Amino acid sequence: MIRKGARAGPLSGHTHLVLYDGVCGLCNGVLRFLLKHDHRGVFRFASLQGSLGQSIVSQTGGDPGELTTFYVVAARGTPAARVLTKSDAALFLAGELGWPWKAARLMHIVPKRIRDGVYEIVARYRYRVFGRYDSCPIPRPEFRSRFID
Repeated sequence: MIRKGARAGPLSGHTHLVLYDGVCGLCNGVLRFLLKHDHRGVFRFASLQGSLGQSIVSQTGGDPGELTTFYVVAARGTPAARVLTKSDAALFLAGELGWPWKAARLMHIVPKRIRDGVYEIVARYRYRVFGRYDSCPIPRPEFRSRFID
């Protein structure tokens, strides 16, 4: 069972699934950043357009056809698994990377409504600013095992 929401703290020893818009230039830039800085190898990835991504979004009450947010399934495959979205997902990712990125967790002092409002503005204009691919880019061979779907 996957719980939605709940403020996420570090979940050492677990892997986390990042669901992302596979054709979004910004999202793919974030993935490259995560792959470069995830020295513990705790992140796995699946596109929102794939069957796994669509299934998880549906299970948590989201619209699998709407690609305006990314999701993180923290502690995937454990009883503690929970789904985070928008600014909560972004801050969780930063916190799991360690220092200096972990400092971004201080943004939790900003009310969620404001954080998510900023997130939604970026999401609305991301294709225009960062571009859009015709299809999901293929990850480099050394990272392919971290992509589930």
